[in-house]
Amino acid sequence: MRARFLTAAFCLAWGCAVSIVVSIAASQILLALGLIALLLSRATLRLPPFWLPVVLFFIATVAAMLASDHPLRGLPQIRKFYVFLIVVLVYNTFRTIAQIRSLVLAWAAVASLSAVAGLFQFLRLLRRADPAQLRDYGYFLYNRITGFSSHWMTFGGEVMIVLLALVSFLFLSADRKGKIFGAICVPILFLALVLGLTRSIFLLGLPLGATYLIWQWKRWLLLPVPPLLLAAFLLAPMEVRERVISVTEPHRGMDSNTQRAVSMRTGWAMVRAHPWLGLGPEEVAPQFQEYVPADIPRPLPPGWYGHLHNIYLQYAAERGVPAMLIMMWLIGTVLWRCLRDLRTAAPDRRFVLHAAIAVIVAVLAEGLFEHNLGDSEILTLFLTMLTLPFIGKSGRSPRNSTAILATTTGLASQTRPVHAIRRAIRRLAPTANAS
Repeated sequence: MRARFLTAAFCLAWGCAVSIVVSIAASQILLALGLIALLLSRATLRLPPFWLPVVLFFIATVAAMLASDHPLRGLPQIRKFYVFLIVVLVYNTFRTIAQIRSLVLAWAAVASLSAVAGLFQFLRLLRRADPAQLRDYGYFLYNRITGFSSHWMTFGGEVMIVLLALVSFLFLSADRKGKIFGAICVPILFLALVLGLTRSIFLLGLPLGATYLIWQWKRWLLLPVPPLLLAAFLLAPMEVRERVISVTEPHRGMDSNTQRAVSMRTGWAMVRAHPWLGLGPEEVAPQFQEYVPADIPRPLPPGWYGHLHNIYLQYAAERGVPAMLIMMWLIGTVLWRCLRDLRTAAPDRRFVLHAAIAVIVAVLAEGLFEHNLGDSEILTLFLTMLTLPFIGKSGRSPRNSTAILATTTGLASQTRPVHAIRRAIRRLAPTANAS
């Protein structure tokens, strides 16, 4: 019975991590069920190496909330720590690289479906447009694709993380299983990400993460990248070219360059006024106008002022500089351990370490211009990626194991599918005595 509960906990953890690309509600329900199954298994709970900064970040958040003028406003950020439990569930149920590979391929499958939905959204936008709208940059900017997500920023962040994990598997994994399927998904994900028109993702986060992976794979391939990028720019649709140009020549009243500058200066004013405990969670939006520097003209440029569009300023302004540094300590711990473990990691585990590093680089870079970790979807994917490098350090992988993705899609060549699925889950799932 204990082994069955542990097997169930693994399946629920796997489903929780995969379903976040489609639904927050489904993912969080599976997270709760997975934690219950894990407790019922009576397995010895283990904590990942970065547990201390997680606990301290929670304490710093609670302290900031209690010290704020409106403590109850901060409760949503306290509840969001529920998402951090994905770390405990994944760390205690995943055991092998085969399980991680199945997760990456499942991410690729679901994210590709979301990307296809986004591409159909783009085609529908084109069909509905009249000739004037087809030449209107704002028409495409204000109707960006979202796939299965509720917002284009969430969609872009999800696709970026999944794409980098998948590329790391394709480039740096010694295992060939699933690579053909993964290679089919890459262009779909990349095209949807670019047409999503989110500059911090397709011009900063993804290029930096991909550059790291290419450098680790075949460095000489970076040589033709500049001319290829130039050719891609010249051949790209109008809206993509204009979006690239807007980095230095923003379209008045449409691009967020000026709004980002206002948010940054306002954030600095908040941090200077409350460096230790911040304004309190969820206090940036209601108090934003009070901290806008006096020399900034009113009304403010059009845009969303609900947060500071920068994870570093957002954490520091909400919870204080120490809390922001604790979050960077958390991420830095994973980054340092990944770089250290690469020297001795088994060949089949190296792609996981490289994927985590690439995702960290991309998310931190994108975080300069967006509060990306404020989205529960992005936070769930990111925390899962931070946990995966600490799984399967021995490089053990069950012989002849079949990925869950393969069996559930009918790719396993078995005469009795139900029994085939059960056998595959037993091979992939940890046993009660697994260490």
